[in-house]
Amino acid sequence: MPGVGYYGRGRVETEDGLSDVFAVNVLAPYLLTALITPPRRLVYLSSGMHHSGEATLRDPQWATRPWQGSQAYSESKFHVTALMLAVARKWPEVLSNAVDPGWVATKMGGSGATDELQLAPVTQAWLAAGDDAAALVTGRYFHHQQPRPPHPATRSLEVQDRLLKYCADLTASNCPQRSLSTEPASPVPSARAHRCVRPP
Repeated sequence: MPGVGYYGRGRVETEDGLSDVFAVNVLAPYLLTALITPPRRLVYLSSGMHHSGEATLRDPQWATRPWQGSQAYSESKFHVTALMLAVARKWPEVLSNAVDPGWVATKMGGSGATDELQLAPVTQAWLAAGDDAAALVTGRYFHHQQPRPPHPATRSLEVQDRLLKYCADLTASNCPQRSLSTEPASPVPSARAHRCVRPP
């Protein structure tokens, strides 16, 4: 799933009153995860910048804080990494991992990026379809097919559960507490039925 960056832009608000950085980078992956029948594998798009994120969920919409685009982006990637680990914990039958694709010269990354563009999608594809043992893992954070330690706070069960509750409250959709892959799939509700709740 693509993400929203921050270069050359201020805070952009969705029609639901959310920061678009949070809405696209965190809430969209959460909602998709909550609505689908658990698949065999899930790959979440993180970033090395998630190491600068904070775990408090203090004003995640930047409604009261002075806007800092790079910090908002870092926090969104911290949150999606914590989401990946929460899904790995709650859905043990699903291989749930996150990827830092590197700093590459896209419109988001800019011309000064130092990583090779050709390498950016390799790890995602490997985790999604690779059959070697190194790809058949769960709850890992990868950069260029190598496991790397995520921000320590993303492993906190309290942080993960607080994030899940916050996203569930915004979307009125809960992630299942365990993998449902052996049960019949239920119809996916329309997106119209899952409009986000404007935060207070």
